Amino acid sequence: MGHGASRLRRLVREVAKFGAVGGAGVLVNLLVFNLVRHVTDLQVVRASVIATVVAIVFNYVGFRYFTYRDRDKSGRTREMTLFLLFSAVGLVIENGVLYAATYGFGWNTPLQNNIFKFVGIGVATLFRFWSYRTWVFRALPARTPAPETGPAVEQQRNKQRVP
Repeated sequence: MGHGASRLRRLVREVAKFGAVGGAGVLVNLLVFNLVRHVTDLQVVRASVIATVVAIVFNYVGFRYFTYRDRDKSGRTREMTLFLLFSAVGLVIENGVLYAATYGFGWNTPLQNNIFKFVGIGVATLFRFWSYRTWVFRALPARTPAPETGPAVEQQRNKQRVP
């Protein structure tokens, strides 16, 4: 197996773990959204923002301790800041879709609210996957092999120096 196949396997594993945490986060998001809508008189987008914030906290724990547990942990303040920043952008994307459907197109039944909440989550997820893996949970630097030494290596180096 080549290096490319190994990278592909790691990416597939990462996507599967991200999907598992994200899928659970979607359930948390939708459950909290519908619970808030059921027990309060909040407007749909406000209820959605509350649900999104709860899901963001849930997802951070899942991503840090499951999906990306092997990633660099040295800059937790930086990691949390970037996670919250990119999560906020995802929140705007997610709830922007719901807002446009509800107030732009008048699609405001409970079923339509849930459909567009789900669509917004999907669009925001693409952004979140890219931003979290690229900027927040950075891979540890690849290990570089120690420089080779010894008589055979010195002999090879000397041959390369000779014109």
